Amino acid sequence: MKLPYFLRSLLTGAGAALVLLLVLAAYRHWQPAPPTAPSAARPRLDVPYVATIGEVVERMLALAEVGPSDHVVDLGCGDGRILVAAARSRGASGYGVDLDPRRIREAEANARRGGVAGRLRFEVGDLFDAPIAGASVVAIYLLPEINLRLRPRLLAELRPGTRIVSHAFDMGDWRPDRSTEVEGARIFLWVVPARVAGRWTLTDESGRRTALTLDQSYQEVSGSVSDARLAGDRLTFTVEMGGRARRFEGRVAGGRIEPVAPRAGWRMERAG
Repeated sequence: MKLPYFLRSLLTGAGAALVLLLVLAAYRHWQPAPPTAPSAARPRLDVPYVATIGEVVERMLALAEVGPSDHVVDLGCGDGRILVAAARSRGASGYGVDLDPRRIREAEANARRGGVAGRLRFEVGDLFDAPIAGASVVAIYLLPEINLRLRPRLLAELRPGTRIVSHAFDMGDWRPDRSTEVEGARIFLWVVPARVAGRWTLTDESGRRTALTLDQSYQEVSGSVSDARLAGDRLTFTVEMGGRARRFEGRVAGGRIEPVAPRAGWRMERAG
């Protein structure tokens, strides 16, 4: 039976009103989920994670001459592959730090799978706060601006002779001691130099004294010496003494430079 027009309109309006009431009731009971803090879900990283391929890892370790007596610190260690390789193939110990907890979990798992978990330690943290003084090798795969921010700390806190090996990026005007390339990737090596700038007194075997002034820019040494070479704590240089050029080689030990040759009778001390 066909309903009159006014009844059809009434039923249609009632149905629409019922739907509207149901929607409003549902909305009153719905509350949006609290937003997730970005720092809890994903830490803000200074450097995006890009894994280093195996061939580059091995070349980095070879260039730094990593061995069983070394303690390698990896700043921004990612999944720990550099430290795991250093421990497995070269017998080194190591410490890795990364801001991303997921990477640290991966690194710890990789160390366990590699059978070297006892020689490695990984920690969630900021690489600028990581303890580095005990390192004999520091490995980095960062960005140029991060390298430059990190450079003063490396020079101030690492012992002379500590090796720094970097994948892809250099250290600005601190030229590398060595560099190489593998699979299209550049690798750089620096040896932390001792501090030798200043005034020194060189005393030869006969007791004759010569005043020297050394100028220094990283591992490059000049001043009142010639043909100088500084490699870590070992300084080699030439000085004019008694009308002839003499070649000296010594180890820097604080305020002294001591002869490498055990029977050499000369000595060199800071003059203030």
